[in-house]
Amino acid sequence: MRLSDASVVIRPRTAWEAMDLGILMAREHRLLLMSTWALVSLPVFALLTVLLWEHPSTALFLFWWLKPAFDRLPLYILSKALFGETPSTKQAIRHWPRLLKSQLLASLTWRRLSLSRSFLMPVSQLEGLDGQARQQRLGVLLQHNAGAARWLTLLGVHVEIGLWLGCMALFYLFIPEQLELDWDWQRLALASGSQGLWLEHLSNAFYALVLVFWEPVYVACGFSLYLNRRTVLEAWDLELVFRRLRQRLSSVATGVLLAVGLILVQTSHPAHADQANDHKPLSPQAASRSIKAQLENPPFKNPETVTRYRFGEEKPAPASKAHGDGKLPAWLRALLDNFNSNTFKHIAQGLKILLWSLLIGALALLAWYYRSWLQAFVSRREGRKPKAEKSAPTQLFGLELGIETLPEDIATTAEKLWHTRPREALGLLYRGLLSRLLHDFNLPLKSADTEGQVLERVHQLQHPQVLAFSDELTRHWQNLAYGHRLPPAPVQQQLCRDWRALFNSEAAR
Repeated sequence: MRLSDASVVIRPRTAWEAMDLGILMAREHRLLLMSTWALVSLPVFALLTVLLWEHPSTALFLFWWLKPAFDRLPLYILSKALFGETPSTKQAIRHWPRLLKSQLLASLTWRRLSLSRSFLMPVSQLEGLDGQARQQRLGVLLQHNAGAARWLTLLGVHVEIGLWLGCMALFYLFIPEQLELDWDWQRLALASGSQGLWLEHLSNAFYALVLVFWEPVYVACGFSLYLNRRTVLEAWDLELVFRRLRQRLSSVATGVLLAVGLILVQTSHPAHADQANDHKPLSPQAASRSIKAQLENPPFKNPETVTRYRFGEEKPAPASKAHGDGKLPAWLRALLDNFNSNTFKHIAQGLKILLWSLLIGALALLAWYYRSWLQAFVSRREGRKPKAEKSAPTQLFGLELGIETLPEDIATTAEKLWHTRPREALGLLYRGLLSRLLHDFNLPLKSADTEGQVLERVHQLQHPQVLAFSDELTRHWQNLAYGHRLPPAPVQQQLCRDWRALFNSEAAR
């Protein structure tokens, strides 16, 4: 999931603002959402109507009860469209049966009447959580926005009823006046048996059409509430800000380097700035001023400004006059007279050496303090260093990969941990696999590699046994790390046996 590819602005919102965002998302993809909803729900409605023609209320109730099964399709479309992977109508319809395989019975039984259904549906469908892991996740999500989710369901019920009644009223308005005069509404309303069935089925059809327009909006509002809650919990907005800041800083650094280069070029060729003025016509007065200015500058004149103290030896008359007048105190005269002595020159030379030493020391201290940045900068500028000098990463996905951090017999240790700490047992096997790939197979892994990229690098080893074991272990690790699903007990034992068969034999060689 790449947050930078999101088609909406990721930021914390109020609950009602988040639902407004859901309405905008549903409006943007309204044709796809309504068409796919109609293609999967209306055939089911027609089938229920035919099978239960004598019981239209039962047919309507069953159709209404199956709404969570239909809601999974617009949620799937919105989750894909959020990151720029909007499926086509054909792709969405083909994928719908797969969406029904996960926790459908629970959605149609004890979870059916939940007022927070649209808000919590992504936990089961998108995150794939169930059991205790799902309950813990719901406990976190429902700390906020739970009231808004319930109000969304209650308002949705009233919107459905209002649109349903509005459709029936609109149908009544389109009845020709002459036909209406011939109808006996009291007899139609009190009709029993087959005479009144068509009117009830017509009313049911209006409800099915209302859901085509409204239900995708209801799902989109619940999905936007879920996204807003995850944005607050996981600080998605801050992550995006840091990514944009990094991009801006990289672009600014390029501009600064270019500006510095231009300044250096201009300072190295100062005559270019004056060449543009040579081609302008000059008046006699301007020419005269230009000639005088040129004569006042080198090589015609070399004025030099010298600032120093001059005393008795150089200007005897002014100095004696100043001393004779007694305008300066005696201690000041003695101090000024010593300025040209050799002792003062030695002191000044010592101070100069001291100041330069302090400056060099400060620069050395600054370089030592930023030594890591300088090393990274030099390594980027020097393209001739071999790749073999890069040290292997010590961590991947937050897992320590050092050999000293792993036990000698990884499989035996993992078997002991399965019953009490299964997450640590599976993590130990995965850490051991990554460590063996780094140190035994010299696989060039990087700290930024994902699980999929690690498998791609393992595929390059041309080692079928290592690839098969890596693929199996990575799949169970991802199920546990992201879906909180532990592998079954037989799979746990099989992983340990495969580890021994693969890496113990490698160590024996």
